[in-house]
Amino acid sequence: MARSRMLLVKGNEAIAMGAIEAGCRFYFGYPITPQNDIPEYMSRHLPEAGGTFIQAESEIASINMLLGAAATGARAMTSSSSPGISLKQEGISYLCGSQIPGVIVNMSRSGPGLGGISPSQGDYFQATRGGGHGDYRTIVLAPHSVQECYDLTMRAFDLADRYRNPVLILGDALLGQMKEPLLPGKHRVRDAVKEWALTGANGRKPRRLKSLYLNDGELTKHNWMLYRKYRRMHKEIRFETVSVEDAKLVVVAFGSVARILKNAVAMARDKGMAVGLFRPITLYPFPSAALGEIAGRVKRFMALELSTGQMVEDLRLAVGTEGVDFYGRPPGSIPSPDELYREIRKVYRKRIG
Repeated sequence: MARSRMLLVKGNEAIAMGAIEAGCRFYFGYPITPQNDIPEYMSRHLPEAGGTFIQAESEIASINMLLGAAATGARAMTSSSSPGISLKQEGISYLCGSQIPGVIVNMSRSGPGLGGISPSQGDYFQATRGGGHGDYRTIVLAPHSVQECYDLTMRAFDLADRYRNPVLILGDALLGQMKEPLLPGKHRVRDAVKEWALTGANGRKPRRLKSLYLNDGELTKHNWMLYRKYRRMHKEIRFETVSVEDAKLVVVAFGSVARILKNAVAMARDKGMAVGLFRPITLYPFPSAALGEIAGRVKRFMALELSTGQMVEDLRLAVGTEGVDFYGRPPGSIPSPDELYREIRKVYRKRIG
């Protein structure tokens, strides 16, 4: 991907820039802190690119507008934050059931309920377990930098089209509001004909996109077909490792906590502790096999999350329950590298010696 000059932008802005570069031409949203920079940017720049921006009357309206636009084969996106994403869940289930691609961004905030506007990772279950009704999955991408907000947004549109399925980008208030250098690039949008897309009757029998199956055995067949598609998504697994080759303790985190944790791991290394970092980039599909392979030589793992514990369950499923410690930080403020280092040191001294 060709790159141009470096810019200083917010994570929210990087997502909007990546979406337009990826060929998104329809955006539907409703204001909620801390993701409002995304619709603000799209309202100004999407029409300049020949696209359409609509501030819907609600989150429910915006997800259904996305469904309608994406059903024609157009690249479309919506964004919100935590309680707003909760309101979109029914529409996301319809998108999955109808096999309609789209990109959904959650710059999550604290909860439950209205909570607050500080960063949180408490939406992990909602993102990775479907969230709405029915037996479905969405690919979930978790950036940990402004550059990844940009790059993974472009990838999200490609994956959505590849699998005819919604893709969710899970960030948080910290990633959305901070500014970092960004190196934009040119994204090649493949103009493949979408045979499934709705084009109107045009004198022929019109195509149908639906999620309602009432004939005997029809829904069972449909769900098994979706299941096989979700299994194929495992080819898209991504993760990052830091210093795991000689590690005796591997800490596992995603998103904003992982970027803070990199400094904490460096501090532990400076003190002679053999600590490594594993960062899932795809939260669904979760990189269980890669963690299982590491577990063949590393006996201790530690999950760190800005919540009371959600991703830790997937870690325990991957490596076993006996060798996993956990440090949870309910949202409300941002942990420092010193705080995370102290927690790593406690576990290392207790478990490793």
